[in-house]
Amino acid sequence: MTTREHPPATAPAPAPGGVERTVGRRARLLVGGFYLSMGGVHVGIVAADPQLYRHFADSALLDFVRSGWSEVFMAAPAVWGLCLALGETVLGVLLLTGGRPARLGWVGVIAFQVLLMLFGWGVWLWSIPALAVLVPCAVADWPALGRWHSGQNLT
Repeated sequence: MTTREHPPATAPAPAPGGVERTVGRRARLLVGGFYLSMGGVHVGIVAADPQLYRHFADSALLDFVRSGWSEVFMAAPAVWGLCLALGETVLGVLLLTGGRPARLGWVGVIAFQVLLMLFGWGVWLWSIPALAVLVPCAVADWPALGRWHSGQNLT
């Protein structure tokens, strides 16, 4: 009886920037899932009572944000709430897709957080820490997103 020897199993060599890629990828999946969830939250708000949006801009830093919110958004809060849901869902899908679309997703979520800061100092309590996490995660993930291959979803 002969036994066949197998070569020792070796782990593949880590890709350059492997730790950063792993952190960036995990963050992208987490943020993508979060934005999908928030899209669902907006659908729930619209279904429950779109008037819940009414006071969101009361503490906005600029008059045009407060007036725009009351005159434009609150003129049709169900429609605009669904637009928010769609936007956040699209950002989540872009991030979860990976590849070049995820770059657009990262830019979108960072821009979203920056624009959210127009709604008042209280929002800064959320947005500043969010940006402190999102920007480094996007930077870590960015190099891995330069290519798009079939089957690259969720990578």
